[in-house]
Amino acid sequence: MSSESMAGVNAAFNANNPVNPAASPAADASGSAAEDVAKLPVRLLLVDDEPGLRIAVKTYLEDEGFHVSTANDGEEGWTAAQELLPDVVITDVMMPRCDGYGLLKRLRADERLGGTPVIFLTAKGMTADRISGFQAGADDYIPKPFDPDELVARVRNVVRRQDRLLAEAARFADADIGAMAKQITEIRSMLGTGGSRKPVTEVKLDFTPREASVLQLVAEGMMNKEIARRLETSIRNVEKYVSRLFIKTGTASRTELVRFALEHGLVD
Repeated sequence: MSSESMAGVNAAFNANNPVNPAASPAADASGSAAEDVAKLPVRLLLVDDEPGLRIAVKTYLEDEGFHVSTANDGEEGWTAAQELLPDVVITDVMMPRCDGYGLLKRLRADERLGGTPVIFLTAKGMTADRISGFQAGADDYIPKPFDPDELVARVRNVVRRQDRLLAEAARFADADIGAMAKQITEIRSMLGTGGSRKPVTEVKLDFTPREASVLQLVAEGMMNKEIARRLETSIRNVEKYVSRLFIKTGTASRTELVRFALEHGLVD
């Protein structure tokens, strides 16, 4: 960023929210921009009803290599989130129509957006308010006034944390997938699911439509990342649905789950 551009952004920040000089230690944890914004740019959704702050933050984050979309309030932010499926949502708390808590509640309840990291950016800085934000499910909380470099550092931190979680989930999902696919083939052959064989016993289980979809794809031998891509959701959400299926069917592994589903005619 040029010195003139930096000065303009800092002026906009200062005009809306005077920078707190004590709020920048987290910037030390930011690492290099090349490492954090490799390959595809991280997609951010910034939701704030202050135009000056929104423009300044957007400009600063874009100069740091992020792809930034904006919304004026929680209602507009909710619509944008459903369309964009952002990697991180940065939202103010006090906004008209739908505040940050309302937006966060909608995100967490949505199957595609439930695992999206959310950073609260708000004028409230009291400990009780921060606790309320974390209890509501926020991933981080930055009180105004703030240092823009701290915001960048915190965004990169939640992105790295999310990447680690997804990588770990993918590692477990991919483990022994070849052996599992072979077992599924053997189970199908043994049960004769290709013919007219009827289920061993009738069972009635209360699956949601998304759980039923995940069960079918697991039975087809798909890995979690493939299921996530097919259903346009996150690997974290797929893991959540598989865990629910284990509980509802009384099984403890994907192979047991598939056997149970085939034996009781729960999948094709």
